[in-house]
Amino acid sequence: MSEPTLQPDASRYTLPRFLADTVERFGTRVAIEGDARALRFDELESEARAFAKGLIAAGVAKGSRVAVLLGSRPEWAVAYFGCGLVGAVMVPVNTFAKPEELDHVLRHSDAALAILQTGVEGVSGTRFVDDLLARHPELAQGENGSLACAALPCLRRLYAFAPVGEAPDAAESTDRFLEAGQAVTDEVLDAVAREVHPSDDALIVYTSGTTALPKGVVHMQRAPVIQSWQWAEQMGLTPEDVVYSSYPFFWTAGIAMALGGCLASGAKLVIDEVFEPGRALERIEACGATAVQAWPHQEKALAEHPTAGKRDLSRVKKIEFARALARVVGLEKDEWGTHGSYGMSETFTICSCVPATTAPEIREKTSGRPLPGMTIKIVDPETGETLPEGVEGEIVVKGATMMRGYHKVDPENVFDADGFFHSQDGGHLKDGYLYWSGRLSHLIKTGGANVSPLEIESALDARDDVRVGMAVGVPHPTLGEVVIACVVPAAGTSPSEDEIRSDLRARLSAYKVPKRVLFFEASELSLTGNQKIQVGPLREAAEKRLAEEGAEIDGATYGA
Repeated sequence: MSEPTLQPDASRYTLPRFLADTVERFGTRVAIEGDARALRFDELESEARAFAKGLIAAGVAKGSRVAVLLGSRPEWAVAYFGCGLVGAVMVPVNTFAKPEELDHVLRHSDAALAILQTGVEGVSGTRFVDDLLARHPELAQGENGSLACAALPCLRRLYAFAPVGEAPDAAESTDRFLEAGQAVTDEVLDAVAREVHPSDDALIVYTSGTTALPKGVVHMQRAPVIQSWQWAEQMGLTPEDVVYSSYPFFWTAGIAMALGGCLASGAKLVIDEVFEPGRALERIEACGATAVQAWPHQEKALAEHPTAGKRDLSRVKKIEFARALARVVGLEKDEWGTHGSYGMSETFTICSCVPATTAPEIREKTSGRPLPGMTIKIVDPETGETLPEGVEGEIVVKGATMMRGYHKVDPENVFDADGFFHSQDGGHLKDGYLYWSGRLSHLIKTGGANVSPLEIESALDARDDVRVGMAVGVPHPTLGEVVIACVVPAAGTSPSEDEIRSDLRARLSAYKVPKRVLFFEASELSLTGNQKIQVGPLREAAEKRLAEEGAEIDGATYGA
């Protein structure tokens, strides 16, 4: 199933041309406002060009991998477009990455140059450069430009994002990096930028897995640019909008939906390097935000903060109506939302969508229509055969924003013979709309029935006394699996297992109601690098808890 082709001027789908197009439209308007500084569109372009010249002076050529570990701040956007201008492949590094994950990304991506923030202000233990040098003393002993470290064999240059006097002794300051770039002329930079094409590689985005080290998703220049224009249109953003976003820039939603969508529309993007609900509310009020982009648990924290009711948040209109924050800002109707969409890191966010102003009965019940240039099919997950309309199967995708592939993985191990990527997500197509039903690998199979954790988790999320609610399947000798709800109570509440199960019985079919509700502290949850709860460890923790209790469920005694 395919939609019409993309706009004919596909040559504009590069980061250099995207930056030029947005500057031409919105030049002196404020583009990004961070904790400490703001950048106009023309200033973003000027600083990106200076960064690009620094890269050229450092020997970075088209296709070179540049790792960037910076928090969500205006300088991240400068580095992003600076890399794009020279055709370098930017490797955004997760600021939550553990040391072994950081080393994996630097090594696996073949990063030749790395720019690391010294740390995140107010977050203890974030000594990125110092810790890297301590783990790999060869870097501290080497000379920038000819670094040689067996653990990071491609890394030749290391820069600390800090002024000269504040950079660690063994790492060169980014001030020196920018200073060296002053010798590069505009003529040379412009010539380099003209050789950047939509099909050139632009990013390797590392996605956090639940059981293994992150995979490197390779995207061409066209993917983030296309998605930036599409997000601006889908969200209905205008130059009058002010968007507060907590989405990190190392994730595709942060790049395309937050940064790209705002730049493409001329909306002002307001960001915090570290999310703290009180500070976020203060900024949302002060900047007159009209839209808020935050994870569900962050929106819940905003709504429940003691100062929320005292803030003037009346300008906020573009948020999900089902979220708790909608009540705080005074929304009375469901007139906007982005739930009617489907996508993944491999498609650089959405591959199907309906506009955010679409009627709620369509937004909430479907995953939208395939976007221009994207093809979506439903296939039998066992045979790969295409299934008829309305029949549940696996969602497979290909098209304009699909990744080139996984870094260092043969394409035949990623795409099928027809070029489709198999998502491992379940769903069906009907009347032109995609309906997503959940991860095939995470479906709970109990008593011969398939149960999607998503439906249970949505019901749990509707309760004010639940901060986090996850559903997992625990092995059972006769039922295959039983549904177990794992809950972190909201601050100041103490819900009971009976209360939650009784509530869920009113919301769910009988076979979907969890057999048990187990309560956890937030500190007991294992998280991936981008702060998603790891399902595998949570399932193991639930099974262990049942065994310790000697719990009896439908004739089976755990721990016996």
